[in-house]
Amino acid sequence: MRIALIDPSLFTWPYDSALALALRDAGHTVRIFGKEPRAADTGPALELLEPHFYREIEPLVGRMPQPLFLGIKGLSHTFHMARLLRELRAFRPDVIHFQWAPLPAVDRLFLPALRRIAKTVLTVHDSAPFNGNPRSALQAAGAIKIMSSFDRLIVHTEAAAQRLRSYGMRPEQVVRVPHGPLEGSTPPVRRAARDAQAPVTVLLFGRIKHYKGTDLLLRAAAEMRRDLLARTRIRVVGQPFIDLAPLHELVANAGISDYVQIEPRFVSDQEVSELLGAADIVALPYREIDASGVLMTAISAGVPIVATRVGLFAELLQDGVHGKLIDVEDHSALARALEALVESSELRERMGTQVRALRDALPTWNSIAQQTTSLYEALVPTPRPSKASDPLYVHGGP
Repeated sequence: MRIALIDPSLFTWPYDSALALALRDAGHTVRIFGKEPRAADTGPALELLEPHFYREIEPLVGRMPQPLFLGIKGLSHTFHMARLLRELRAFRPDVIHFQWAPLPAVDRLFLPALRRIAKTVLTVHDSAPFNGNPRSALQAAGAIKIMSSFDRLIVHTEAAAQRLRSYGMRPEQVVRVPHGPLEGSTPPVRRAARDAQAPVTVLLFGRIKHYKGTDLLLRAAAEMRRDLLARTRIRVVGQPFIDLAPLHELVANAGISDYVQIEPRFVSDQEVSELLGAADIVALPYREIDASGVLMTAISAGVPIVATRVGLFAELLQDGVHGKLIDVEDHSALARALEALVESSELRERMGTQVRALRDALPTWNSIAQQTTSLYEALVPTPRPSKASDPLYVHGGP
């Protein structure tokens, strides 16, 4: 089968690359249509990447007001979607599998033509589009309506499937396929033994956005018992997509600056491994989420996880087994959960052992590729014959 994976902004490159490689290993010809990779985007899946989108405007990032840049990016996206039609007609895929439709109002205009080329699938990573916080009104427009235009919709959780059905999607249109484990370029390096006198490190990593609840973690720190807070170091590490001034003000007003580090920067796969290797607890106080690449990466570290009862957090993690689950927006409960884990190294070790067992029990990407292939085959019972002589159809693309 020939499969085109579409992720214009490479929003979920770790997921894209893991899925693409597993599909390739299953014998399919796969191409990923996205943008130019960052220097930190590494791995064998780069051989499958066609840097189709936004090449002309990437040098403008950060050089103009965001509203103006987003407008230019929208025009560029429209142009590249039109050009994508030409490339896909040449590639002749059996399935066009979108990971994201970043401008739904625009993308929906192209779907009739795309469906004349091949069957279409959308992985709905956020059943509440853009986690309820789109970067612009243009991005939000039509985000739910576009879902009905695809032949199949993939979700990772039962909660997401229920939400899509509540939107009016046909039950047979929505298929649940699990999310696989994600790791950095190297496995997390765990210290052989913890110094009993060393602070307990609580880590929140990844893109800093409102829905991820960084402010809730800081409010929880402010409510912790001072003797336990004194034994704690809270690290917030990631590229900011919000104004950090209110967070710094919160830290200063609460008098917790000695215990909190906010490190606003892009985090490479290598650094994620290092961060997780030094963490004792991972905090995920999200307000909204379906599946989470951050969660699947955190599980690889084998440390306790404190998370809210939403999406895959609630479906995959067991309260009191893999860590602690709390209600959304309940920073007081978050404080109590952190206190319990900071106070007891035995509790951290026991829960970490259970997280490692969970990691080992997760579906493999080969299994996920098989389930995804079954979905494709239900749509395309007779794939087009391969053209072995055409370089477009060699694994890895041109």
